[in-house]
Amino acid sequence: MSDIYIHPTAVVSPDAEIGSGTKVWMNVQVREGAVIGDGCILSKDSYIDHGVRIGSRCKIQNGVSIYNGVTIEDDVFVGPNAAFTNDKVPRAFNDDWQITQTHLGKGCSIGANATIVCGLTIGEYAMVAAGSVVTKDVPPLTLVMGSPARPVARIDQAGNKVAGEFL
Repeated sequence: MSDIYIHPTAVVSPDAEIGSGTKVWMNVQVREGAVIGDGCILSKDSYIDHGVRIGSRCKIQNGVSIYNGVTIEDDVFVGPNAAFTNDKVPRAFNDDWQITQTHLGKGCSIGANATIVCGLTIGEYAMVAAGSVVTKDVPPLTLVMGSPARPVARIDQAGNKVAGEFL
């Protein structure tokens, strides 16, 4: 008996890999070729596109769509309705269309309703504040906020501001 839980309304491709202890909740879609690590939570109404890789112990909150080209390392939190892009020049029809890669480092956190423009790296244990629009790489252990997002503080692995260090 598997310790993977898939809600009856979820649609999970038989060609997706789902890790031990992962929970896939209501109305989630996981496409072919997606790889989800151990102990993850894919919350209600989330979409995981083909080819997406999500590490272990990640929490993807309600309404998040993660498109092909996004790689997420272990222990990452993605807040509700965060948005990821994968095309630098989006058009309905484009013969030259290419996916642009985005990488989320271990332990980082993406706040609710944040937008992550493709082609970026969010560093290990970095934190993106809710509602931010990230247009540049985020260094490890850095809190960014705003639109466009800008660094505002150095943080520790738990997300606490580091005393005496301001950006």
